[in-house]
Amino acid sequence: MVANTDNGASPDIQCRSLTKAFPGNVEVLRPLDLEIAGGETTALVGPSGCGKSTLLRLIAGLETPSAGEVLIGGVSPAEMLRDAGLAVAFQDPSLLPWRSVRGNIELALKLARRPADPRAVEDLIRLVGLEGFADTRPGALSGGMRQRAAIARSMVTRPRLLLLDEPFGAVDELTRRQLADDLPPLWEKRQTTTLLVTHSIGEAVLLSDRVLVLTPRPAEIIADIRIELERPRAPAVTGSTEFRRLVEAVSEALAEGVRATKPPLAAQ
Repeated sequence: MVANTDNGASPDIQCRSLTKAFPGNVEVLRPLDLEIAGGETTALVGPSGCGKSTLLRLIAGLETPSAGEVLIGGVSPAEMLRDAGLAVAFQDPSLLPWRSVRGNIELALKLARRPADPRAVEDLIRLVGLEGFADTRPGALSGGMRQRAAIARSMVTRPRLLLLDEPFGAVDELTRRQLADDLPPLWEKRQTTTLLVTHSIGEAVLLSDRVLVLTPRPAEIIADIRIELERPRAPAVTGSTEFRRLVEAVSEALAEGVRATKPPLAAQ
């Protein structure tokens, strides 16, 4: 089966008995069954080192499962990648140092075998706040500016599935808030299926339709919390009673996950 990237359909994600262990019998992910609806934004939160990024990399096809499978729109991650239907943005921007901001973004179109689209490139440069720096190479940019360029690069191909691993982690708080306000309407308008790994509970609630809370390693999903806040979400929503209630629910689920996996004092 070959993924059809021309119909614009937002792919769902299915994880079936998905398991991951690294050499030395380091179990990272226990058998996991998960379905994510097409067009939704889902956030993964959990303690540091619990396996959030590993799960995202398995869905991206960058890691091989120890058991089980991942299907994206009914096909494997490798097929989705081959048809340029999937894009990933990591906390490390990994820009090519000899290419300008514009050149790095344009390269994503070339590698995806998509036609050049100067207008789309310039629009994204403006959207992520890099006007005036299009011809600047990464070495002359701040860490936050490099991250903004990497986010633009991941979105220029209009992927049907967007995977974001702490994408705002390297930027300052003001820029983080601005990106969290500016970028979601773009992928929501395109009905892009989006999976976000974040350590920020507030960010997870603000950006997502659903928050999945993972336990400490080996990771299991301890809570699946729907976020029914109205869209589009203005920054003022963070002051609402419902927003605070949802943040508290995610926080309590995180704490419960730690309590459930912590061995009794007698066993320590």
